[in-house]
Amino acid sequence: MKNNTFGMPLAYVRLIKSFKTGDTVMSNKSANLAIVINNTLESKTPLDLHHYDISSALQTTLEFNELVVIFCNKIQSVIPHSGFEYTNELFELNIKNGIVTRHACTYTLKIEEQELGELKLMRGQKFSQQELKQLETLLCCLIYPLRNATLFRQAVQMAYTDPLTKVNNRAAFNDTINREFNLAKRTGRNLSLIFLDIDHFKQLNDNHGHECGDMALASVASWIKNALRGTDIVFRYGGEEFVIVLGDTDLGGATLIAERVRSEINSHALAYGLKVLDITASLGVSTIVEGDTVSTFIQRADQAMYSAKCNGRNRVAQS
Repeated sequence: MKNNTFGMPLAYVRLIKSFKTGDTVMSNKSANLAIVINNTLESKTPLDLHHYDISSALQTTLEFNELVVIFCNKIQSVIPHSGFEYTNELFELNIKNGIVTRHACTYTLKIEEQELGELKLMRGQKFSQQELKQLETLLCCLIYPLRNATLFRQAVQMAYTDPLTKVNNRAAFNDTINREFNLAKRTGRNLSLIFLDIDHFKQLNDNHGHECGDMALASVASWIKNALRGTDIVFRYGGEEFVIVLGDTDLGGATLIAERVRSEINSHALAYGLKVLDITASLGVSTIVEGDTVSTFIQRADQAMYSAKCNGRNRVAQS
């Protein structure tokens, strides 16, 4: 990495930009832009003083939506715009504000090999070349905060994701269930849980080995996700147990979803070596009732799951 004349390191960022004028979209790739890291205030030009103000504001958060709003508000006086849209496929983000207009400029942001999303600014009149040049300079202030937000989000995902099944882990469940339970109690909305246990999992492990067991766990997690709605959240609770949190869902709706999950698993088979192994699961459902605590709410779903296992497995039971 090179240094500038003040002895500070330089990093290189590539911006891929496109412009929309009416129904015409033009694209080209800009040259590498040098960014000075940790500049002192004394080394800045008057325009850089504006950079300093933006950079200071962007250091206050690691949330993508807040970063984009701060940046767009800060540059409004320099690059007037009527709306913006930020997308980040890595984290499935789509943040919009303002009015969709005839003219727009879009920048795909990337530092080294790290994708940082795409920012689009919109307004009624065409952006001038001078404004675009200035915008590209101002975007340099946004790059490193976005990278920090990306690294933070990735670290959180790793801490709350089960590495084998790629679903949320027990720690994530503990945080989620407390938050959702308190929200449901405060708003009076329904909240349901589904506890799921893979049938005869120990026998599968003993007869075919842990590699086969790991394949079964990963496959079941995928099948569960296939059967859920977009708002439902699945967690690996421990061992061969999974739990699903269903917001704003009553007992009848949760039971229907549990049956859909059971059927999805039952309709698949696991091919391991030269053998085809049938996989089934037992599920228990509970919904918040008067007097419930988080603990009793969880316990009732867990007890319903064991009731399903005791009554023949590959079925759904309610509590």
